[in-house]
Formats: sequence, C-alpha cells, structure tokens
Amino acid sequence: MGPTAQIGCYRRDVTNHEVGVGPHPEPWPDDDRLDPELLAEGDRRNVVDRYRYWTVEAIKADLDAVRHPFHVAIENWQHDLNIGTVVRTANAFLAAEIHIVGRRRWNRRGAMVTDRYQHVRHHPDGDDLAVWAAQAELPLIGIDNLPGSIPIDSEPLPEACVLVFGQEGPGLSEAIRPRLDQCRSIPQFGSTRSINAGVAAGIAMHVWIRTHADSDRR
Repeated sequence: MGPTAQIGCYRRDVTNHEVGVGPHPEPWPDDDRLDPELLAEGDRRNVVDRYRYWTVEAIKADLDAVRHPFHVAIENWQHDLNIGTVVRTANAFLAAEIHIVGRRRWNRRGAMVTDRYQHVRHHPDGDDLAVWAAQAELPLIGIDNLPGSIPIDSEPLPEACVLVFGQEGPGLSEAIRPRLDQCRSIPQFGSTRSINAGVAAGIAMHVWIRTHADSDRR
C-alpha cells in the first residue's frame, strides 16, 4: 500500500482508495458488540482491524480491560492546538485517563476522534488535579525542562503516575509547578530551548511504554 493521508476521521492512500472494509456480507454475525449501521454501510474508521464494525462503546469497554496505569494531564489555558495531538497519542499508548486542566473546551480536531475511546476528566485548576491525584495515590510527574528537573531517561518513570504537560511556549504554569512530585526533562542537543508540546508528550509516553508495557500483549 502506498503513502496515506488523513482526511477527516478516515485514512486514504494517495490513490484515493478507501482504507477499511465495506458492507459486511449477510447473514450478519450475532454479536452485540457490532454496529448494525457499520455492518450495512461499511467501516472506514481509523481503527485496528479487530475492531471493525464494533460500536464505540464496545471498543472502549474492550480497551478498559487492558489500559495502562499511567494518566495524562494537559494544561489548557491558551486553547493550545497541540492538545488534540496529545490526546491522540495517549490513545495510541492506551493511557488510563486523560485530564484537561483549565478550560473545559479544547480543540478536538487534532485528536482525530480518538477521544471517543478514552476517559476524559476535567479539572478547573492544578489544585483540583492535585487533590484528585492524591486521592488516587498517583504522583504528578511534570514534563518540562525547568531548572532542577531530572532527565527523563535517568531513572524509570513510576508505573502508576500522572504525566503532566504544559502549553506550547510557556510550558508548565507557575500555578501547577509546586503541585508536582517531580519534574522530568527531555534531553536536547540543538539551539532551540524547547520542543513542540505534542512531540514532548509522545516522547514521554513512549519512555513509559518502553519501561513498563508488554509489547507482545496487543
């Protein structure tokens, strides 16, 4: 198959052939997880093959049984367009839950509808996130190149934790920094002070995956 391009929530290759499956041949399987509309019209969603024709609710329930114990928190003070990318990556690495800190509304375009398969919780501010994390007995691990931060690969990330990401540009807010149990930095070797927030989130989550995830499970 040739190179692919994203169009809406579907994937198509450059020759315009739809990716996915068409209508399911009749008789249809007797399975409560399957969506009659998708069976009739075909399933062109960007999902792995095992979830073809499944309802969103069935996919989410199946993922719930195997989610990883790390959470992802994102500060949303400036309506950062990177939030959607972070959410999409959190889905790819099967985070337990996504926490939006600050504004409740966020730009979902970059998430490519993956938020439908995740649990998303809102916190009005960092204090509320910290209270929730304390009750859940989860440390808050900030990801930022702040003074005194620990290189992310210098020691393993906690298995059960909340990875906290700030906004593109300012990074983690002054309000949330005192609430962190520790802060990790991503080593950089070029001239730029920081890297894109969505990229940083992907790196941090993959560091967690390399340490704690069973790559043969999926």
